Amino acid sequence: MQNFHHDGDCPVRDVLSRLGDKWSMLVLVTLSANGTMRFGEIRRAIGDVSQRMLTVTLRALEADGMVGREVFAEVPPRVEYRLTGRGRSLMPHIEGLVGWAEAQMPGILEDRARCGCTGCCSAPGREGGE
Repeated sequence: MQNFHHDGDCPVRDVLSRLGDKWSMLVLVTLSANGTMRFGEIRRAIGDVSQRMLTVTLRALEADGMVGREVFAEVPPRVEYRLTGRGRSLMPHIEGLVGWAEAQMPGILEDRARCGCTGCCSAPGREGGE
């Protein structure tokens, strides 16, 4: 039996904890679709991300080698972000998940409506939750 315990090195848990947050995949998909972008362009493309959360997300993705950051010595300073080779190698997997989500969303919404919820059933402490 394969275990995914929180103690020790678990690549699955580690990578999913980084990519499973609210913004990381959206940033990666945005950069994949648009190529090199400036901070404000990324923020406008996503729409509802705060400046702070986008900064934190970009720093984390940069630390993992998914996103590259280039600062240009200009006045005012210009900073551009792009996917690295590692980030590009992840995109077919994310695109598969995006395609699955788009195809399955109508059925998921129907199932939620049938049970009378909006996804709350899986919340901890709720019926059906942990």
